[in-house]
Amino acid sequence: MKWDPSKYAEFADYRSRPFFDLTGRIAAEEPRRVVDLGCGPGSLTAALVDRWPRARVTGLDSSAAMIAAASAASRPQNLDFEVGDIAAWTPPEDLDVLVSNAALQWLPGHQDLLRAWASALGSGAWLAFQVPGNFSAPSHVLMRRQAASSRWHSRLDGVLRHEDAVSEPADYLALLLEAGFDADAWETTYLHVLQGSDPVLEWVRGTGLRPVLAALEPQEASEFEREYAEALRHAYPAGPHGTVFPFRRIFCVARKR
Repeated sequence: MKWDPSKYAEFADYRSRPFFDLTGRIAAEEPRRVVDLGCGPGSLTAALVDRWPRARVTGLDSSAAMIAAASAASRPQNLDFEVGDIAAWTPPEDLDVLVSNAALQWLPGHQDLLRAWASALGSGAWLAFQVPGNFSAPSHVLMRRQAASSRWHSRLDGVLRHEDAVSEPADYLALLLEAGFDADAWETTYLHVLQGSDPVLEWVRGTGLRPVLAALEPQEASEFEREYAEALRHAYPAGPHGTVFPFRRIFCVARKR
């Protein structure tokens, strides 16, 4: 399954807002080392250098295409990018700030990873992450329903994650408190006003629809998209100012005692 940096960047303004809402709550003053897990094309990771210009900042992503895009841009000497598997990553000893924005939902059992990272982080270190909380929204429900239909079940069985892809805010809060952190958890539903033809389809093409498209042949993928787009138009009708697309996100920021 491949990531397309240009497709992901089409809604960059909307996708970047949760990152800044998340990192704005981190009160670290002079961190030595900052890591961004699931950094994507790197533009948001670069903002961490602006925030902490004396820190060593590293962005890590499993997509070679994303890291290639990140590495192609000019960057300061204290910023670097690496291809790597988040599930196999361990915090370095000097890590003071760990950030993950909209990545953990792709990792089954990421709650255990959070516990392991929390245990490895030193006293005073910060852990901040954001995950989408919209798996019960029409965009995802309709996708799963279509994938489970008689037409697509044999091709797409087991491809899509379900409602348990992420935990609820209270569950993350409890996990972090039990791990020895002072923690804050909250949720926000953004009301994105999207423009253009089938804008919700264009949005999910860059993220949640990727596993489906990767599992199908091109002609099948086009057929699936046509059917799915029609359902999305009914669920998210266009209005006089655009198409309103509600998007719930879950945030946690914590500091180790």
